[in-house]
Amino acid sequence: MIATMDRTRDVLANWPLPPEGGWTAEDLDLLPQDGPNGELDLFKRVELIDGALILMMSPQRLFHDRVVRRLATRLEAQAPDSLSIAAQMTIKIAARQRPDPDLVIFDAAADDIDRTYFLPGETQLVVEVVSPESEHRDWHRKPAIYAGAGIPHFWIIAEENGKPVVHTYELDEATSAYAPTGIFRGKLAVEVPFPIAVDLADLLG
Repeated sequence: MIATMDRTRDVLANWPLPPEGGWTAEDLDLLPQDGPNGELDLFKRVELIDGALILMMSPQRLFHDRVVRRLATRLEAQAPDSLSIAAQMTIKIAARQRPDPDLVIFDAAADDIDRTYFLPGETQLVVEVVSPESEHRDWHRKPAIYAGAGIPHFWIIAEENGKPVVHTYELDEATSAYAPTGIFRGKLAVEVPFPIAVDLADLLG
């Protein structure tokens, strides 16, 4: 059970400067949806990477939207009862690390509608769908953070000639880094974290 967070800290007292002591993972739960000057949905989707608050405000491409939504539906249809799927939920990894992957497969025992984040030990797979503004984070920084936290599986989905391509990775516990396990075009077929078969072309319809 996750402890109740201290909600007395005014994280926007010095906005746009960070709060005293810098941003922490707990601060994301203290942010309102709208900005302090009335900016609509300014904090609707944020993540914390290396202590830096990242506001995901770039317009979302239809490729990204369809791949995330339709892949989530297919994963839910195939997942065993012991696992659940969530879209755009953060993972609280450390005091200065709370990334926001596009999809998370997590232990069903952690399925609680009041949750605002998951812990690494509850997380079996994270999926990132590459966007132009997040390309470096998705390919380089975030996989290192997920692997360092011990999350067993990582996928990154990129666009190639207008079609999704899935790169799959599995944690090498000896090095605490991800090792590539496959590149899938056309059809995705894997056995971990559970047997999954997806027609990738069908994700875009």
